[in-house]
Amino acid sequence: MRHLDLRFWLAAGLGAVLLVTAQCASAPPAALPARTDASVLHDLSDIRTVVVLYMENRSFDMLYGSFPGAEGIPPADRILPQVDRDGSVLRELPPVWNGLTSRSIEPAIAEAETAHLANAPFTIDDPDGFNAALSVPTRDLVHRFYQNQMQINSGRNDRFAAYSDAGALAMGHYDGSNLPMRALAREFTLADHFFMGAFGGSFLNHIYLICACVPYYPNADTNPASPSIAVVDPDGVSLTLAPTSPASALDGPPKYVRDGNLTPDFYAVNTMEPPYQPSRNAPAPDGDPAFADPSKPTTLPPQTARTIGDLLSEKGVSWAWYGGAWQATLDRHHEPLEVEFTYHHQPFNYFSSLAPGTAARDEHLRDGGVAGQKFLEDIDAGRLPQVAFYKPQSSLNEHPGNTDVLSGDTHAAEIIDHLRRGPQWEHMLIVVTYDENGGEWDHVAPPKGDRWGPGTRIPAIIISPYARRGHVDHTIYDTASILRFLTRRFDLPTLPGIAMRDDAFLANGHVPPGDLTAALNMAR
Repeated sequence: MRHLDLRFWLAAGLGAVLLVTAQCASAPPAALPARTDASVLHDLSDIRTVVVLYMENRSFDMLYGSFPGAEGIPPADRILPQVDRDGSVLRELPPVWNGLTSRSIEPAIAEAETAHLANAPFTIDDPDGFNAALSVPTRDLVHRFYQNQMQINSGRNDRFAAYSDAGALAMGHYDGSNLPMRALAREFTLADHFFMGAFGGSFLNHIYLICACVPYYPNADTNPASPSIAVVDPDGVSLTLAPTSPASALDGPPKYVRDGNLTPDFYAVNTMEPPYQPSRNAPAPDGDPAFADPSKPTTLPPQTARTIGDLLSEKGVSWAWYGGAWQATLDRHHEPLEVEFTYHHQPFNYFSSLAPGTAARDEHLRDGGVAGQKFLEDIDAGRLPQVAFYKPQSSLNEHPGNTDVLSGDTHAAEIIDHLRRGPQWEHMLIVVTYDENGGEWDHVAPPKGDRWGPGTRIPAIIISPYARRGHVDHTIYDTASILRFLTRRFDLPTLPGIAMRDDAFLANGHVPPGDLTAALNMAR
């Protein structure tokens, strides 16, 4: 067994990881204005290009819990202990079910080696503990709509271990203060109260990023998706446990009557596949090859809600979604190479306004290229539209199980380095954030909003010649704060979901989430 001292984990120094890369990525272009004087204010119209880098599945405490000046992981005596499914305090954390790392990873860390951990957060890369470096992929953790709410437990954040399928791993975090993106967070603005827009996983939070809405499956009870309607307790936020579910988290992960993709009233909250190719679901036999088979229970019908893309187009603002390995995936026609691409990370591919054959699809859904090369070419040539979203391929997005932290963090820093040296930098705003927490613990209670969120706190970094330098922004934000900024900057109508979220915040006694301008040296 490994005997790990919590006090040591929380106080441990951080090893140097790719320090040269970090210094290179964060070095400002000498010829460009620094704009570090907070007294110099600018109009928002000075920002002509907005770039969003959307990474994967990390909570704030997981990566930035030791960041100076941020609301990071508190001392052990101020952290609520994790409780079991019956509400009793766990005497220790459950093992990491199926092991912290895969048998194919060297060194492999098996389930037995993770038993008997103290009921507290622990450092995954602690050299005197598991010593699993930032370059080592850990196993994936459940990160779904109802589980996220059950783990948050009305803001106590004390049931992450109880309702995880990875046991103790939900309480793990990294000590990697020398990650390349950490250097950029120190140079620009780190937002330490930025929450994922919706409870749950990547599918729903990608949709929420572009429309502040939740997709819907009409008449799901009489359609192929009917077996995927979740069975939920009367509280509306908890899955119903199966009679065979282990009574204690120490005995095994929970089991449910039906952990479905749809709510009882047919909203799609867990992963459904796009109705258009590229989709995990192949075309129907003899069907249109540009479509996914609609008879598959996981194929979501085309969505018709208005998106930020629709609003930008109506205003004459150029925009694009760059999907890493998009064209390579289309070209291979469902041949294996899944590691390069995740279909449900392409939210505009669910909407009828960008269906195959439309001019809008050709204009706005762009290939980011393998390893982001097409996106980098547009950056270097100054060809980015006024609003650009970039989603890295799955091997470079930091998603546990698919990849490691370091690969994606280094890739994001490389993208930022190109943006800062590119011809559009002087009038640019960059937001680097994550889609959701990936099932990982964070100690800050999300503010109470509407039925859909916000969920757990995630990292967000605002990088711009106009950003406040060396600043930690404590403003409450959620994923739709990106849309709030775009709405304000380009004078767009307010999406209904944003209005609903703001009203819910006010009704619950909170100030609505901000629009990112508090992170900028701008006239407001």
